Amino acid sequence: MKIKASGPVVAFSIIAGLALSAPALPMPAADLIVLNAHVWTEDPARAEAEAVAVLGDRIVAVGSTREIRAWRGPHTQLIDAAGKRLVPGFNDAHVHFVDGGAQLDYVQLNDASSPQEFARRVRERAAHSAKGEWMLGGDWDETKWTPAQLPTKELIDAVAPDMPVALDRYDGHMVLANSIALKLAGITSQTPDPDGGLIVRDHAGNPTGALKDAAMDMLYKMIPPMSHEQRRRAVLRALGHAAALGVTSVQHMNPDYADIAVYAELLDEGKLTTRIYAAPLITQVDDQAKLGIHHAFGGAYLRIGAVKAYADGSLGSSTAYFFSPFLDQPDYRGLLADEMHPISLMRDRMMKADSAQLQIMTHAIGDAGISAILDIYADIEEAHGSHDRRWRIEHAQHIAAKDFDRFAQLHVIASVQPYHAIDDGRWAEARIGHDRASRTYAFRTLLDHGVRLALGTDWNVAPLDPMLTLYAATTRATLDGKNPHGWFPEQKLSIQEALEAYTVGSAYAEFQEGEKGSITTGKLADMVLLSDDILVIDPTRIRDVKVLKTWVGGRLVYTRP
Repeated sequence: MKIKASGPVVAFSIIAGLALSAPALPMPAADLIVLNAHVWTEDPARAEAEAVAVLGDRIVAVGSTREIRAWRGPHTQLIDAAGKRLVPGFNDAHVHFVDGGAQLDYVQLNDASSPQEFARRVRERAAHSAKGEWMLGGDWDETKWTPAQLPTKELIDAVAPDMPVALDRYDGHMVLANSIALKLAGITSQTPDPDGGLIVRDHAGNPTGALKDAAMDMLYKMIPPMSHEQRRRAVLRALGHAAALGVTSVQHMNPDYADIAVYAELLDEGKLTTRIYAAPLITQVDDQAKLGIHHAFGGAYLRIGAVKAYADGSLGSSTAYFFSPFLDQPDYRGLLADEMHPISLMRDRMMKADSAQLQIMTHAIGDAGISAILDIYADIEEAHGSHDRRWRIEHAQHIAAKDFDRFAQLHVIASVQPYHAIDDGRWAEARIGHDRASRTYAFRTLLDHGVRLALGTDWNVAPLDPMLTLYAATTRATLDGKNPHGWFPEQKLSIQEALEAYTVGSAYAEFQEGEKGSITTGKLADMVLLSDDILVIDPTRIRDVKVLKTWVGGRLVYTRP
């Protein structure tokens, strides 16, 4: 991939060139030097190096240990990497950053292996909570239970009788409420399903407590919003977690404006240790459009200029939108999101966003949902002409055979989360069949069609740890251990391809490939030192690799104890 030169890149290249070609010339000393490393640069001009010099927040030289020692001065911080692997900082192309930070302090249910364990953890949390306080979080996953049945309000009514409870399914497309919470939201047997949502009911027509997609909003509007201090605490928790995992940039999907305000506050205080590109919901498109903000507006640490849309739901909650019905629900093929009722409303909003030069990122999972968004993108191009938009489809999970070429023709970026593949691979074929599953998380097919990939996690839906993402992309070994050689192994990525998509690819997906994504002279000094060489070890070992140090702009934000 050709790396575009920006102003800082050109300036630093000139400085570095003078230093390396004429060492006798006066030159500034580096603030940081990392020596004796195995540097994977992601720069096609020089894939491997031994050392890196940093001046200010940018890389000023990359080369051999001998070359880089010339940048040492009396106050230079010198790090001996002892032969460890140094890679560019990871850029997670799809997160829910504040939700992730908050979830670190909520009740944890994702690994609850039975309804009984689920209830035990809820009881324990309720015992340490104030009466009447909402219990939130959870990230439960009923597919880990035997039998895999959706939980109901009765499971939590008995163990949390004095407080409203709203526990999210891990995919974020279903919530389980107890009876108190349903009463507060006014949800009864007479409540109609909203467009794009579903109230799960028992045989008598009574709500079971499970609410899908747009129906969740009926409950969420009753939950008191986070205070500023609660939001700030969640962001600080998320920042610390990201630093410890080598995540130096994130692209935050559908943040509240209050989230962005906290980011700005922490930036002013010098406490923002992760670079953030925020994409509010497309329903708020007028807010950015009327200000004249274009894509990637802002500075190195905080930018806006994008909008996030929803085409459908999720496979796990049976709300992804397909051309054909689910195998286990033969009269049902999923739901279009409420934003798609009618589809012309979504088209109008996207036309407005494109006219304002805002980047469009659309959640689309089912093949019919993805195809509908590609149709709208094609309509926009016909109406407004071709230019560098960097449209994205978030997740791009189940693609119709006819649409791989359309991804490439429309230059749509596939923003994908490999961990979902090894998670959903435990049960997906029972729901959609072998044929559709063969085009699920089809990373290799996308690359073969010339589609750009950007890797992420969807945290807090999946773990933020890049090592788990790289493990998933390169092995496709499902979490249940039943596919050790890979679920549809022909869709595996090499570690080099996965790393590129997680660094340069994600940077490209936010119009920042000239600023970050590779260890290149002039770029921001976002780097991660790893305990093991992920480019050499067996891919099955990648998940156990640890981050030793994380630098953001040359500033050390994490070191392993």
